Amino acid sequence: MSDNNLHIAVIGSGGGAMAAALKATERGATVTLIERGTIGGTCVNIGCVPSKILIRSAHIAHLRRESPFDDGLSRQVPDVNRTALLAQQQVRVEELRESKYESILDDNAAITVLKGEARFLDNRTIKVTLNDGGEQEVHFDKAFIGTGARPAEPPIPGLSETPYLTSTTALGLDHIPERLIVIGASVVALELSQAFARLGSKVTILARSRVLSQEDPAVGEAVEAAFRCEGIDVLKQTQASEISHNGSLFTVQTNAGILEAEQLLVASGRTPNTGNLNLEAIGVATERGAIRIDKQMQTTEPGIYAAGDCTDQPQFVYVAAAGGNRAAINMTGGDASLDLSAMPAVIFTDPQVATVGLTEAEAEKQGFAVDTRTLDLENVPRALVNFDTHGFIKMVAERESGRLLGVQAVTGEAGELIQTAVMAIRAGMTVQAIGDELFPYLTMVEGLKLCAQTFTKDVKQLSCCAG
Repeated sequence: MSDNNLHIAVIGSGGGAMAAALKATERGATVTLIERGTIGGTCVNIGCVPSKILIRSAHIAHLRRESPFDDGLSRQVPDVNRTALLAQQQVRVEELRESKYESILDDNAAITVLKGEARFLDNRTIKVTLNDGGEQEVHFDKAFIGTGARPAEPPIPGLSETPYLTSTTALGLDHIPERLIVIGASVVALELSQAFARLGSKVTILARSRVLSQEDPAVGEAVEAAFRCEGIDVLKQTQASEISHNGSLFTVQTNAGILEAEQLLVASGRTPNTGNLNLEAIGVATERGAIRIDKQMQTTEPGIYAAGDCTDQPQFVYVAAAGGNRAAINMTGGDASLDLSAMPAVIFTDPQVATVGLTEAEAEKQGFAVDTRTLDLENVPRALVNFDTHGFIKMVAERESGRLLGVQAVTGEAGELIQTAVMAIRAGMTVQAIGDELFPYLTMVEGLKLCAQTFTKDVKQLSCCAG
C-alpha cells in the first residue's frame, strides 16, 4: 500500500471511475469525484443491468410461447405489460445504484463528490460547472478520466430530425411497438432486436455488411439463422439513405427498398464522452474522440490517466473496472498493467455468443500455424437433453504445440462456459490437456472437453462421459 497523500481527481462515476476512486483511497490518496449526470454511469443505469433485465423478461415470454417441450407442456401466449416490466426493471436499477455506487461513495470519507461538468484548465486544475449553479476549481496531483461513451448518430439524411430510439431510450420505452426497424448488427443491436421481437415486435435488422462483422463468420451466420427461425428479418448489405417521420410512422429509404415502422432503433456504435473536457489544451491525445492510453492506463500527458469506453480499450464494463483499478495503483506509486490477451466477451442473444483469445483469422494474421476444430452441439449431451442443439463450439490451437489460442462459442449458457476457456488460455493449456481434464457431466462447459478431444478423437464414437 502506498503512503502517498495524493489528491486525485476522478471524472465520472461508472465502473472504471469507481474502481479508480476506491483503489486510490485504499492506497492512501484523497479523491474528488466529479459526475455531471447520474451516479453509476452507463452500466447500472442505462446499459448492462436494464438490458439484461429486458432480455431475461423476453426470454421468459419466449419460453411461455414456445419451447422444445411443447408436445408435453401446453403453450401460452403471454400478455405483455411493458409498463409493469419497466417499473420492475427500474426498481432493480435503483437498488443496485444505491447499494453499489451511492452508498459506497457516501460511506467513504476520503472521497468528495461534486455534481457538475468537468473541464481541464491545465494539467493540474479542473474547472467544475456545478449542476446547482456556480463554479469550483479542483486542484489535483493526478487525474483519472472515466467518462464513458454515448450512442453515436450516423450521418443519415433526415435522421437527426426524427424521434429515433437509442439503446438508452429503447430500454426506457413503456410499450412494445408493433414494428421496429433496427440500424446496426453488432452486440447492442442484436440483443435489443431479439428482446423486442420476443416481446411482440415485428423486427427488421439492417446490417451494413453482415451480422457481427468483427467476429468469425460462422458466429454471425449461426446468430442470423437463429434470428430468422424466430421471424426476425435480417437484411445484409443494407444501408439507410434517408429517414423521415410523419408523427406516427418512420419511413426508411434503403438500397433494399422502403421500410416503415412505428419505431426506429439506431444502434450502430458509440462515441466517447470527451468533447467537453478540453483535452487538447493539456496534451492528451485522442483518436476519433477516444483517449489514447498505454499499458499503465496513462494518457499522453504524464499524470493524467484514463480507462473504459472513453479510451481505445474494448468497451466492456469489466475492462473499464480493471483499467481503473490499475490506473489507481500506478497513480499512487505502484506498477500495474492490464493484459487483455485472454479477455472474454459475451453477447446475450439466444443462443449466447462468447469468445476469448484469437479467432482463426487473427491467429494466422499474427503468424501462428493453427489447427482448429468445430464441435456441433449435437455432440454435447447437455444440449441434447435440453432439446436445443443450435450452435457450435470452435477451438483454435497452435498446430505444433497444441496450445489453446482461442475459443468461439454459440450456445445456450455460452457466457458461463467461456471463463473456463479464459483460465485455460491463461494457464497455457494444450487442447490435449483440456481433453484429459475432468468436467462435470451434463453441463454445457463439458462441450469444451469434447471439442478439445476432437483434435485426436472422433467424439461420435465415445460413450457418454467417456474420458
